[in-house]
Amino acid sequence: MTDSSSSPPESAAPAKDHGRAGRNLPAAIGVGVTLGLTVVASLFFVKDLFVAVVVVALLVGMWELKRAFATAGIRVPILPVAVGGTAMLLSSFYADMEATSFAMAMTVIATLVWRLTDGADGFVRDVSSGLFVLAYLPLMGVFVLLMLAEDDGPWRIVAFIVATIASDTGGYIAGVLFGKHPMAPTISPKKSWEGFTGSLLFGIGAGVAVVVLALEGHWWVGVLLGVASVVMATLGDLSESLIKRDIGIKDMGDLLPGHGGLMDRLDSLIMVAPVAWVVLHYLVDVA
Repeated sequence: MTDSSSSPPESAAPAKDHGRAGRNLPAAIGVGVTLGLTVVASLFFVKDLFVAVVVVALLVGMWELKRAFATAGIRVPILPVAVGGTAMLLSSFYADMEATSFAMAMTVIATLVWRLTDGADGFVRDVSSGLFVLAYLPLMGVFVLLMLAEDDGPWRIVAFIVATIASDTGGYIAGVLFGKHPMAPTISPKKSWEGFTGSLLFGIGAGVAVVVLALEGHWWVGVLLGVASVVMATLGDLSESLIKRDIGIKDMGDLLPGHGGLMDRLDSLIMVAPVAWVVLHYLVDVA
């Protein structure tokens, strides 16, 4: 008979331990490089292809959210949200914001009408989840395509993505090497203040480099982009962690080896996109 007090608690014994960062690092790097090359190729060769990449990525993200919410008994009206969200994304690049606003308004109406046929039980819950998904992914994605529509759009996308990835990378490295003081232990136990400091250093450095070299803006715009990217990426990561804790899942999916679901990679990018658009749209042209 064994002494149960000497055994680690069940929650502390995951099936596969990938170290302090909780990732399969080689797989994560391989997937990250592949995704990066896909984005760069689509950006600088065919803008329309990048639009398709954004639409497909967000559709996958919506599907992952639908499946995740279903584990908690929440039924996302995915068809009107997916169709309407796609219309919002396409209209923001190929038309104008008036068309995008109209597409969003019609999607809200379509989501309400679609859910009517299933009766009153859970109506508010399900419709609210649909509108949450619509705002969380397509509405945020609109700002990515607004950046793309600028004359130097591909480089603006590069600036936004590089600053966000640098934040994630800096936080990962500093957190693994020096992380001792949890930032939000009840939300994301592995996120530390040391990691946040690393995110700031990497994010600001990347922001300054890409704004000055690629967009010919002033260094202080790069600092603003870096700080904004770090803060919003961190909030995005913490927000998604709370969503997963609330519905009782570890990852949004298993599509990307070493990363989890696609939403586990999009959570930072979608939160950074609106702020990055504001910084680059209003400050780079006048810098």
